[in-house]
Amino acid sequence: MSNALEKAGQSANTQIERRVNEPWQDAEWQRLWLAVERHKWRSLGLVPAGAGAPEDLTLLIAMTLSRTGMVHIGTPLQVADATNVSLSQLTAFCDEVRRCTDTGQRLLVALPPMGGNAVAASIGQTLDATVLCVLTGKMNSGDAKQTIKILGRSRFIGSAIFHPHSFSPSAM
Repeated sequence: MSNALEKAGQSANTQIERRVNEPWQDAEWQRLWLAVERHKWRSLGLVPAGAGAPEDLTLLIAMTLSRTGMVHIGTPLQVADATNVSLSQLTAFCDEVRRCTDTGQRLLVALPPMGGNAVAASIGQTLDATVLCVLTGKMNSGDAKQTIKILGRSRFIGSAIFHPHSFSPSAM
């Protein structure tokens, strides 16, 4: 009997580990993808609501959302890391985004917080749409309002709330 319980426990642990290793199979990530997919875009920015999150927050979100989308639509979704683009790289970066979208590729762009990067707004304003990424307990509403003001309310198709302990989107 204990052997059967051990096997059942090992099976449950394997399933839990697999879920953690494959977040694109999580229903919350799938809901976020489907909410984003309802909108028309070729380039989609993922911008933190403000400072306080890990530097790679939006890059991790973009990569997971890309994989989730690829599972759904069956074609690649490119990811561009704009979290450390400097002024000297701005034109080349924006040209590459344009080149990708002009050739029919869809692109998820990880942006840095608006307040800490001089070129983030310029990049964000070249994109078709943006999602505001909120990390609960780490960002404040004043920064979120400022981010929306800087990029322009009309650029946002929604927001997603992430929890630091589970790093899973809870809503859009």
